[in-house]
Amino acid sequence: MTKVTFRSADVDGLNIFYREAGAKDAPTLLLLHGFPSSSHMFRDLIPHLADRFHIVAPDLPGFGQSGMPARDKFAYTFDHLAEIIGRFTEVIGLARFAVYVFDYGAPTGFRIAVKHPERITAIISQNGNAYEEGLSDGWTPIRAYWEEPSQANRIALRAFLTPQTTHWQYTHGVADESAVSPDGQSLDDFYLARPGADEVQLDLMGDYKSNVALYPTFQNYFRTHKPPFLAVWGKNDPFFTPPGAEAFKRDIPDAVIRFFDTGHFALETHAQEIAAEIRDFLKS
Repeated sequence: MTKVTFRSADVDGLNIFYREAGAKDAPTLLLLHGFPSSSHMFRDLIPHLADRFHIVAPDLPGFGQSGMPARDKFAYTFDHLAEIIGRFTEVIGLARFAVYVFDYGAPTGFRIAVKHPERITAIISQNGNAYEEGLSDGWTPIRAYWEEPSQANRIALRAFLTPQTTHWQYTHGVADESAVSPDGQSLDDFYLARPGADEVQLDLMGDYKSNVALYPTFQNYFRTHKPPFLAVWGKNDPFFTPPGAEAFKRDIPDAVIRFFDTGHFALETHAQEIAAEIRDFLKS
């Protein structure tokens, strides 16, 4: 039976919660979650990998059990998230690691890779985008806020924070909705309902434009360093489409691309299959 421990690290005064499993002398795999989730999204994946890997899965600042400082004391930008998670890896002593990125975890992890390429042994992207062609029309209201950060456009984004939208994100594109546990989405809704969490998430949606602006930088990193790369993609994702997965091969010709007949939260339905791909990919 896999033993998972639940820990906290003090990262320059900010509490970062994380899940840890596996032997510490095994190759390390850092798992970075997305919106509106937390490290809880990896609950089914970790047991399939912990016998071979040292697994570390933190909650990003403002998410899950990690600290959520007031907005007047903490800038909720992706640059800052990457800075904090990069420091987190140093604080807990991770010198080299593979990174699994999903959704918001992708621009966070890619920033770390650009800054510290020597630390990255491999990248696994599960619906973690780095190409314009991977962005669907689902981004239209968020793009409107990037182009005109008015109060009206900010208010319009609150539709992304409702329980109905969370449920839709978990179930859209899933062949059998009964295969999706309600626990993850209920926990996400709990965290989203905390006082102040809504404004934190709206800040990050507004700052997502900084990730798109960095796509050429990320792509240059891929071309220059060519890290071993695996994409495991829910092909029915309403936000990040299959062309975004296929585009990685443009810069990393040896990238391995795998599609699964599911949606955005692919681990909810295909954790075992994705774990098998990871084990095969990282076996050497």
